[in-house]
Amino acid sequence: MQQVIIDQYKAVIHTASENKSPLQILGGGTKHFYGNSSFGQGDIVLDTTTYHGIIDYEPTELVITACAGTRLTDLESLLEQHGQMLAFEPSHFGANATLGGCMATGLSGPRRAAAGAARDYVLGMRLLDGKGRDLQFGGRVMKNVAGYDVSRLMVGAMGTLGVLLEVSLKVLPKPMVEITLQMSMAEAAAIEKMNQWAGKPLPISATCYVEGMLFLRLSGAESAVRAAQAKLGGEELVGGMDFWQSVREQWHDFFQSDKFLWRLSIKSTTVPILLPGKQLLEWNGSLRWLLCDASVDQEIIRKIAKDAGGHATLFRSHEFRNAVFHPLDPVMMKIHRLLKKQFDPLKIFNPGRLYPEF
Repeated sequence: MQQVIIDQYKAVIHTASENKSPLQILGGGTKHFYGNSSFGQGDIVLDTTTYHGIIDYEPTELVITACAGTRLTDLESLLEQHGQMLAFEPSHFGANATLGGCMATGLSGPRRAAAGAARDYVLGMRLLDGKGRDLQFGGRVMKNVAGYDVSRLMVGAMGTLGVLLEVSLKVLPKPMVEITLQMSMAEAAAIEKMNQWAGKPLPISATCYVEGMLFLRLSGAESAVRAAQAKLGGEELVGGMDFWQSVREQWHDFFQSDKFLWRLSIKSTTVPILLPGKQLLEWNGSLRWLLCDASVDQEIIRKIAKDAGGHATLFRSHEFRNAVFHPLDPVMMKIHRLLKKQFDPLKIFNPGRLYPEF
């Protein structure tokens, strides 16, 4: 049955190629708001949710392989039964979120600063390219062959390089104990403290600063967690798990706004950024969410992010989106174009979704 579905996907790709028609790759649709607006009249839609299910899972090996159309909730439920998790804590933004969408957007949650990003856990991928070729990269084991890791290249590519079929991921055991501490302090002091603590052997698995309050999540063995709690101080937050889920899924009151939401990825030690609007900080200060009016000059936002050693992305807006991601320098853009030419020479996959140029 799986091969039948793959053959159907190939037929759709061949039809789009022959007609040079844009092919929109769509999974659960929960992250369709992210990236440039790209749907057009007459576009062919390829629904990846029909190719779903767990292909291989060996808890003792800490590796799982699943079809790209598999719902994240189903995958995480299976891992939960074995006391394991996706360590990069991906956002769902809806019940129908799929593994393919998770990989295509490459978004990581609150645990990212402590555990690593989504691409750090990818062991291998299977995909269809713009010619309908069935390609496999990497594998299903921790140790793999040397060479360029093409599978991780697909993470964050927004579906512009191929139709993801299968993904193999490294998983980790869930912490035995988790608690959340909260403490009141100024933003500058919070940034300094988060970076200071990040350099020490403390079991901090997530940080968040919003509206004058710093939140810390401690994860690990109970003895280590309680020792860190005594050292750090603060007040234990009741319902800490719900708090981090609200940040990850953007249910938190901060995100309940129709203003533009910017995502600034910068050096964690950057001092407070003075821009109109409200901010929420994660990842020890290296991720800064900015809520502001459309009147705030996006070039100023991007310049501030660049000067701070990073980049700025327009994460959400209520307007047509055509320049969401930070512009690439000429060298990086050349590399992107060459990759696009190799994987999707006719430029049929999600055209314009990542950058207007392709």
